[in-house]
Amino acid sequence: MKIFYKTRATATGGRAGRTALDDGGLALDLAVPGSGKPGANPEQLFALGYAACFDNALAGVAKQMDLPITGSRTSAEVGIGQTPAGGYALDIDLWIEIQGLGEAEGMTLVEATHRVCPYSNATQGNIDVRLHVTVDQGDQNA
Repeated sequence: MKIFYKTRATATGGRAGRTALDDGGLALDLAVPGSGKPGANPEQLFALGYAACFDNALAGVAKQMDLPITGSRTSAEVGIGQTPAGGYALDIDLWIEIQGLGEAEGMTLVEATHRVCPYSNATQGNIDVRLHVTVDQGDQNA
């Protein structure tokens, strides 16, 4: 695989510590959910990255497929839970809103994007990811 970009982050103190990009571009205090301590948690960080990556991939795939989207919005909802074997796993819902397409075209676009997005490829076969698609065709009488 040809690598286009690589970054590195370092965490200290686990879920109650701090994480930072090694280049100094971003640093965050971490907090365990429900602890009352201010800070982010790994699931929130994963949700931020997945939402941004998928929404960007959606625009690229729409262009490749010559689909005239006029806008999009992707929300990633990331949960964590315990598996029957005692380990932990993530659970993800992607909520994708697309402007400018009909329902069938929108679903085709989202499914194609799910095959291209790096986060989707990383989760494939490992994490349950459910896709929820909403389309807005806009004013058809304009």
